[in-house]
Amino acid sequence: MTVFQAIADLPAPQVHPRDQRGRALHDLRISVMDRCNFRCPYCMPEATYGEHFNFLRNDERLDFDEIERLCRVAAELGVSKLRLTGGEPLLRPHLVELVAWLRRIDGIDDLAMTTNGVLLARHAAELRDAGLDRITISLDTLDPALFHRMSGSRGALHDVLDGIEAAQHANFPRGIKLNTVVQRGVNEHTVAELVERFRGSGIVLRFIEYMDVGNRNHWSADAVVSSHELIDRIDARWPLEALPAQYAGEVATRFRFRDGAGEIGVISSVSAPFCGGCTRARLSSEGTLYTCLFATQGTDLRGLLREGASDDMLREKLRDTWLRRTDRYSEERAEQRQHARRKIEMHYIGG
Repeated sequence: MTVFQAIADLPAPQVHPRDQRGRALHDLRISVMDRCNFRCPYCMPEATYGEHFNFLRNDERLDFDEIERLCRVAAELGVSKLRLTGGEPLLRPHLVELVAWLRRIDGIDDLAMTTNGVLLARHAAELRDAGLDRITISLDTLDPALFHRMSGSRGALHDVLDGIEAAQHANFPRGIKLNTVVQRGVNEHTVAELVERFRGSGIVLRFIEYMDVGNRNHWSADAVVSSHELIDRIDARWPLEALPAQYAGEVATRFRFRDGAGEIGVISSVSAPFCGGCTRARLSSEGTLYTCLFATQGTDLRGLLREGASDDMLREKLRDTWLRRTDRYSEERAEQRQHARRKIEMHYIGG
């Protein structure tokens, strides 16, 4: 029995029914900015998102008052976790003010952010002081030349490493995670270097299977390195053991190093879909609510906000949208029942 198979013996997390498949609404991910300073091929390829691409105007994005209001209403429905995403969230001016506002919402006990890390060194301390609990940084390789290429020739590895160091010094109360999207023939050979660099540091590495997000990344199943394969490789060099989920709906499968040098995680959306435990909704930069990362359509909340809707009306719209939710795209893909379809782009709703 491999270390990955041992997960089957761990107790299943409790699920509290809410939507059509019994999934509760616990997490809201908020894209505060549709722009990014990278052009990663698997998310925002340069060929599509070049200098002439029409991003949202400032007045088309939700302002901080609108975001705070929607988050407050969502908290009344049971949302306890908020994550700020993009695009690149740190491109949004005065973002620390929004963090402080969201920190004060009753019922929110986990406030996080996902960033590419390039601008983090200058903002980490103030984000922590404003109340950000934890930070997730995207880092696909430690090879400087490969990093530059994977960022669409717009990123420098040393800037991200400086951001990671600043985050460590800021001492976020719920810690730091690094997300690595692994693609066969692209960066899979650099996984061991990442593990060696960060194990024992207190930073948790999470390896994500390459997914067919959006419509423009030319995804192929052949480019997917399964979590099972990755864990077996890592375990052969640094022995691992499986850990139980920390909460219902946790997307990462966790392992700890047997020598006590911390833990890693894998996110297996392709090889082992976890739709059945998904508790996440996503709010796009322009105020559309999506109930799946692979959604084809969403629910317009900006229109309601700007037409003067009451909190009760917003709450009912959120509730109704979630109660009607039936999404299970990754499971359908795995069952080979999901044909190609046009999906919302990830830079609008984050990962």
